[in-house]
Amino acid sequence: MEAFDASISEAINVFMGNPDGDLIQMEGFKHRVDNIISKVDKLEQKVHDIEIFYSSVNEKQTYVPKGSSATKDKDKEKHVSSIKKQQQDTSHREAAASKRMQDLMRHFGTILRQITQHKWAWPFMQPVDVEGLGLNDYYEVIDKPMDFSTIKNQMEAKDAAGYKNVREICADVRLVFKNAMKYNDEKSDVHVMAKTLLAKFEEKWLQLLPKVTEEEERREEEEAEAQLAMQLAQEAAHAKMARDLSNELYEVDMHLEELREMVVRRCRKLSTEEKRKLGVALTRLSPEDLSKALAIVAENNPSFQSNVEEVDLDMDAQSESTLWRLKFFVKEALEVQGKNSGTMDGNERHNNNKRKREICDAIAKTSKKTKKPT
Repeated sequence: MEAFDASISEAINVFMGNPDGDLIQMEGFKHRVDNIISKVDKLEQKVHDIEIFYSSVNEKQTYVPKGSSATKDKDKEKHVSSIKKQQQDTSHREAAASKRMQDLMRHFGTILRQITQHKWAWPFMQPVDVEGLGLNDYYEVIDKPMDFSTIKNQMEAKDAAGYKNVREICADVRLVFKNAMKYNDEKSDVHVMAKTLLAKFEEKWLQLLPKVTEEEERREEEEAEAQLAMQLAQEAAHAKMARDLSNELYEVDMHLEELREMVVRRCRKLSTEEKRKLGVALTRLSPEDLSKALAIVAENNPSFQSNVEEVDLDMDAQSESTLWRLKFFVKEALEVQGKNSGTMDGNERHNNNKRKREICDAIAKTSKKTKKPT
């Protein structure tokens, strides 16, 4: 944007230098420039949105672009609607999966009732009374105490404390019996009761396990499909944004070209001295910038060959539009070149002089020709 603003400012100065220009045309020109700058700002925001999106895709994150500058675009709205539909589908899918998991938990609840109603289940129904039984080393042996009343409370909880799936409940049921077996001697009644009930539980769990595994695989497949569908919908939306952005950038470029042509038509003609100075300035350009300058000449002069070893450039034969474009370009290029010249060593300068000498020789030849009247 800084280079763009600088070029516009230069053009305005030239325009103002024309004694035939009037304030009304100048205000109209400024208004068009302001509109283009505003449009460029919006395009920059779109570029930022797209860059963030594709960065988030690489990191496997979900991203929704900010801003509302493109909400008037019907095609984009269609893609955004597609994303919203995917989000709704995901919500419905998760609700259905949650319902199926609740069904599995009810089946598991049946198993749990059968175990807790066994005549040997009473020692495991409530938390161990560590203080009442004088079990001073209990917490040194058992890392996570567990009992059936705690399991029942978590199964009935509706908040984050509740179980999310059947396997979590299964793990806690096993923990109830394994804690008892770990703390009590193998020959003790509690150890034998716990071992017996654990075996009965594992037998009943094996009957439910195929349904649990089937649900887990189904949920994994659905989540993968939903994630892919969402990613495709997002990529489609942002691909459309990228295409629109390309078209809008082309339009901005065309508007800038129109403004440039309007300005140069209002500009005064370069004097003979200014043409001479422009020719000298061309010889000071780097090889890369010199090639760009010659490309500017070639744009309005199809017969001009800028890629030959020796270039014959007649400044008087160039249109005023071409001369002013060269003047703007050379001025900016030399300013940049001046900032970077401190880092260039002697060898680089020597190698860069070859192409410059060719142009200098060509311009020296044209100085001997008869000048056209201005």
